[in-house]
Amino acid sequence: MGGNGSWRRMVGNARSFVGNSMGGLRGGTNLASWAVAGTLAYFLWVKPSQDLKRQQQERAALAASSSDPHRYVEKRKPLPDPQETGLIYGNNKNRTNNKSAE
Repeated sequence: MGGNGSWRRMVGNARSFVGNSMGGLRGGTNLASWAVAGTLAYFLWVKPSQDLKRQQQERAALAASSSDPHRYVEKRKPLPDPQETGLIYGNNKNRTNNKSAE
């Protein structure tokens, strides 16, 4: 019986140590405070560093593309495809290749 009590006391001490190390809050209050802290940390540290990294990548891409004198630049618009393919909507009586006339 003595061994059982000391085991429970050890688990209780560990739980109280963990609870005190996290600010002494329990349950939903503890969870809410961690959520607020995590959100603040994200918006104060993580997001600005990601934005800065993205801006640096965009600047590098712009600098690389504008400085290349041999890059390909499309100078004329492509011609539309003259084929009559695709869906036909409505009752088109003016079609020249009408299958019922054949």
